[in-house]
Amino acid sequence: MNEPASLPQQFDQHRAHLRAVAYRMLGSLSEADDAVQEAWLRLSRADTGEVENLRAWLTTVVARVCLNLLRSRRRRAEVPLEVHLPDPVIAGVDGPDPEQEALLADAVGLALLVVLDTLSPAERLAFVLHDLFAVPFEEIAPMIERSPAAARQLASRARRRVQEQAPAPERDLARQREVVDAFFAASRDGDFDALLAVLDPDVVVRSDGGTARAALSGVLRGAPAVARQVASGGARFVPFIRPALVNGAAGAVVAPAGRVIAVMAFTVAGGRIAAIDTLLDPERLADVDLSALDGPPDRGPAVPGRHEEQAP
Repeated sequence: MNEPASLPQQFDQHRAHLRAVAYRMLGSLSEADDAVQEAWLRLSRADTGEVENLRAWLTTVVARVCLNLLRSRRRRAEVPLEVHLPDPVIAGVDGPDPEQEALLADAVGLALLVVLDTLSPAERLAFVLHDLFAVPFEEIAPMIERSPAAARQLASRARRRVQEQAPAPERDLARQREVVDAFFAASRDGDFDALLAVLDPDVVVRSDGGTARAALSGVLRGAPAVARQVASGGARFVPFIRPALVNGAAGAVVAPAGRVIAVMAFTVAGGRIAAIDTLLDPERLADVDLSALDGPPDRGPAVPGRHEEQAP
């Protein structure tokens, strides 16, 4: 290690990596930033003279901070929301900026983060650190007070859950956009059959209205149910949909009169839409920066959800 005066520069070299770890662990951008800040505070107070690998040391610190936050969430005596989507990372269709690229490496889509939210804190830590950041189980085990074999088992259990519930997305962004555009066109025309053709038979739509719009929260499953919902109200939002990248994948922002009322993330797999995650929470949408989106409003779909009520 160099002299303490160089610590801020050394920490900045690892900041993007630490934020990426924290975002995958927590699914919250603000909490991820808090975890990274806590890591800096601990580093500034620690005796790091004998630390040989600062990146590994900081990764461990951030992981432990996130683990405590996840455990705290579970201990809170709060009534959970029916659906809670992670914070989306939104960029223009030309691609994310360098900071967003670092945050979204390994194609961390919203559908994956939704599944990670269903894991126990220890499962999530073991899976995220090992499968997404190649941290050895020997280093993970002390963080969760388990043996390396137990940590391996936790990651394996989490991996099976992810494989079962988060379909592997189409990697070709142009192909994703082609499929999403077909969904937009069918939604605009209220074409039930065309919607069925572009939706996976087992498609799942998750809508999160937060506490302010809890009536809009819910889960809708199956192509016929989703197609009926979209076909019945798709034209309402046609003028207000703007194409975007949401967590690096084809998505859309719905913004009538410049006010963002929804962010839609699509998971395209096997040439069809396997999942649509729609954030409708006005508190979290208030910070969406429309200036980052390029091009005029696109013609597109309604904001599908479980309920007949639509976003105003």
